[in-house]
Amino acid sequence: MRLKIIKAGLLDTVQDGGRYGFQHLGINPGGAMDRFAARLANALLGKELEAPVIEMHYPAPQILFQKHAIICLTGADFRPLLNGESVSLNQPVAVKGNALLSFEGRRRGARCYLSVLNEWQLQPWLNSFSTNLKAAVGGCDGRRLQKGDELVFAPLSFLMEKDFCLLPWKYHEPVDDTNEICFLVGPEWGWLTTKGQTDLQNELFSITPASDRMGYRLQGEALEQERKEQLVSSAVNFGTVQLLPTGQLVVLMADHQTTGGYPRVANVISVHLPKLAQMNAGAEIKLVMTTMEEAEEKALVQKDYLLRLQNTCKLKIENWLQQHA
Repeated sequence: MRLKIIKAGLLDTVQDGGRYGFQHLGINPGGAMDRFAARLANALLGKELEAPVIEMHYPAPQILFQKHAIICLTGADFRPLLNGESVSLNQPVAVKGNALLSFEGRRRGARCYLSVLNEWQLQPWLNSFSTNLKAAVGGCDGRRLQKGDELVFAPLSFLMEKDFCLLPWKYHEPVDDTNEICFLVGPEWGWLTTKGQTDLQNELFSITPASDRMGYRLQGEALEQERKEQLVSSAVNFGTVQLLPTGQLVVLMADHQTTGGYPRVANVISVHLPKLAQMNAGAEIKLVMTTMEEAEEKALVQKDYLLRLQNTCKLKIENWLQQHA
């Protein structure tokens, strides 16, 4: 049973929850940029939350499902179509063999995620399926998906007449029109002057075109620095906000390096990284300081919600398959 790439998108890769435990060897965790959307796609299918998904950017690919599958799309809205008919995000879809998934145009967001209920037949590298493009390992031969690529998945049997069928449950995404990104102070927060600390919290910063899966470069008011000596290369992670010698900021994203020599003035909280990952070049953000207690509470609430959703949807999927056997 196969999924075939009929037309390649801008940057489509297999990603999962990340490759942890090897940073001391210089191997970054990688994984999905929008961890919430990737986990949500799996949760709505009752799958393991960290299971592999396909991360897509726009222009997005055309994908042919050669056999029956149950899929879910989350994250950015690229106006998905199945055989030319519109389908919903955040809702499982039963797909008949030979159905073509395509995307009509970007409505909002930067990254869309595709999860498939059928188990992928992929080979992990260091306990993860995530594609590491620089090391050329993981995912589909360590590279982005190209025209003609076929990903094998386990067979799934069910009866249906139409090309696709929306399953009767859905995640209703809350509306968040704010541009606020919460952060915790970093180890070198004190390297900024009082004015620099104030400007960081009061000014708007725009995401520049020189941004990618490794980091988001921000453009705004140059921040004053109290200390300008070099920092011994130190550990960094997804969400570390580094202060460049120019006074500008860069937020490290999923494919960040494992260590860095720029001052770590802040860290974006984990719950707001997905929001940042869905912003495109030109978007403006406002950095808002929060506390560790508030950040942990938000993370625990999100984790609990996804686990409960996963368990509920697992039962729903099993019941649906029994009814359509």
